[in-house]
Amino acid sequence: MPDSRRFPHLFLATLAALLSLDLASCAEVESEPDQSPPGILVPPPGRPAPPPATPARLTPAVPVAAPVTAGAGIALLLPLTGRQAAAGTAVRDGFLTAYYSQGAQDRPDLRIYDTAELTVAAALNQATQDGAGIIVGPLTREDVAAAAAFAGPRPPLLTLNAVPAAAPTAGRLYQYALSPEEEARQVARRVVADGHHAGIALVPSGEWGHRVLAAFTQELAAAGGQLLDVATYDAGSTDYAPAISQALRISESEARHKRLESVLGARLAFQPRRRGDVGFIFSPGQSRAERLLRPQLKFYFAGDVPTYATADAFEPDANANQDLDGLIFPDAPWLLGSPLVDGVRETLNAAWPAGGPRRNILFAFGFDAARLATALRALPGANATSVAVDGLTGHLTVAADGHVLRDLMWAQIRNGEPRVLN
Repeated sequence: MPDSRRFPHLFLATLAALLSLDLASCAEVESEPDQSPPGILVPPPGRPAPPPATPARLTPAVPVAAPVTAGAGIALLLPLTGRQAAAGTAVRDGFLTAYYSQGAQDRPDLRIYDTAELTVAAALNQATQDGAGIIVGPLTREDVAAAAAFAGPRPPLLTLNAVPAAAPTAGRLYQYALSPEEEARQVARRVVADGHHAGIALVPSGEWGHRVLAAFTQELAAAGGQLLDVATYDAGSTDYAPAISQALRISESEARHKRLESVLGARLAFQPRRRGDVGFIFSPGQSRAERLLRPQLKFYFAGDVPTYATADAFEPDANANQDLDGLIFPDAPWLLGSPLVDGVRETLNAAWPAGGPRRNILFAFGFDAARLATALRALPGANATSVAVDGLTGHLTVAADGHVLRDLMWAQIRNGEPRVLN
């Protein structure tokens, strides 16, 4: 059984905040006479306040700013009701876990606003009036676009999604997202670093595949590599033979065989051959598609070609990943392991003996958002590029344009299990 005594502060706070949280959003909700004001975090009735000690293994990545003063609180904007409630709740639970890992004397005032009940503009206005020193959220791409375009006064904003580069932005805006495009860029750099300079891409048709392919192609060219061919497939299908055959030029091999038989007037023993200039295969996609694609690549004589994917390809299920053997991909420490992950999981296992958000990447996303907010609050001026946070979703830094960059871990599937690479 996990030894929760090693993390008494976070353990009690996690129980209080996540198992019995009695928290109203800062939407238009009337408080009952015996309730705390909406959005104020307090231990539920009958539960003691958590002790002030911060567990050593979960200390913030950067020093917390000195005692919090008025106007230095944190506002968290999430959809906690409606069709995005599950995602918003997972992010909130992760955020609260990191929030309570700080000592009570260091924790700023935290108010949570339900963006399913308030418009983005109303939530930003209310959070600003309530004294937020930094606003975290909103979550959906549409809400983030609205927040980025918000022209009113507000404190620094750490969004939980990203908007296109061409979108208008105002003020101190930091964009933190679980971006498959950024993963694709990291794959491109890894491919070249591994010594592969020419290859093919097999991507799912549609907008997601188009965005990921564009990011990969641009970064690959910048690193000195090239794509020889690109083929798309319908991720809803189970037969990817046409796309594979096109990219590997299997049909050309078959056509040459037929021409030779026609010239000789005789039937010839024949085994199709793939093109010989393919040094790598880039195959981003969801786990279901990858589990179908990998065996078909082997069938078409490409099982020995180094194949790279994005994090979406992997699900932590050894029984489901046997067919992915050999696949190389980047992923978050939350899925692959780290000392920080071990400490957080130990606490969660104690708080949820029968289950809990042990694998949900959105929980990890919320946890890291809280740590980023802490780091950004502690900044002197606007020098955000000095921020560096080792989190559950990767090693996080802030680029000059305000985008949060995630440096991921690397793994390869072997016998159905991920093995971390150097």
